[in-house]
Amino acid sequence: MAGSERQRELRRRRKRKETITAMKAKLEKATPSDKIEMARKLRLMTVGSEVLIERWGLEER
Repeated sequence: MAGSERQRELRRRRKRKETITAMKAKLEKATPSDKIEMARKLRLMTVGSEVLIERWGLEER
């Protein structure tokens, strides 16, 4: 057994945080097409993605 559901939830949260931190580090050198791809991945990854996309300026509306 892989542990309790709470442990799995915490592991997923930590992994999400690591991934988002790595994406933010790459943001400065990203091309416009890379930014669109980052926004797509964020939307798949987390519920609060629209807040991050707006804050990071990934897509203009």
